[in-house]
Amino acid sequence: MSRPRSRREQYSEETREALLTTATAMFVERGFTKTALSEVASAAQVTRGAVYHHFRDKKDLYRAVLERTEIEGLGAARDAFLAHEDPVVGAFAAMSAYLDHATDSDYAEIVLRQGPIALGWEEWKSCEEEYAAGLIEQIVTRLVSSGRIPALPIATTASIAFTMLGGCAMTIASAAPEDRAQVREECGEVLTRLVGGLLI
Repeated sequence: MSRPRSRREQYSEETREALLTTATAMFVERGFTKTALSEVASAAQVTRGAVYHHFRDKKDLYRAVLERTEIEGLGAARDAFLAHEDPVVGAFAAMSAYLDHATDSDYAEIVLRQGPIALGWEEWKSCEEEYAAGLIEQIVTRLVSSGRIPALPIATTASIAFTMLGGCAMTIASAAPEDRAQVREECGEVLTRLVGGLLI
């Protein structure tokens, strides 16, 4: 049985959550480079010391914001996959859920547009692989083991699928906000045809 949190621990968690929520909104509105830690602290109504208690610097704060945003997006895709017994139906549902999330302004800005700028390409790519690659490999494994696609090398197939899905998400995020729904439909059609070509 877990012990109850102390008032100090509860306050610390609430402060961290307030910083993440406030920083997300400011990064989306202003971008990484034009957002100062002091402004985040002020908007969240906490001291700068409280910011540095939880995060080393602005990049560390951004990484935490990106990770939380990524977990939410991939959680929806994972739930969509697991909701179906048929791995093919689940795979298409997961793909659709992820593309839907790529049209969301917070996800598009935080993960896809600002992420490489804030973290640098290599660290951003590493984060993307950490959160997305496992789910994609799980889906590919189920498709192969069920005989729904040929017995292709799992890791290589998952890597290619990751690249295609990520490319579509970047294409959606790069479109003007008013065009993202249309671009998302186009990406969905292309991916459906490409993945459908593998089905046995």
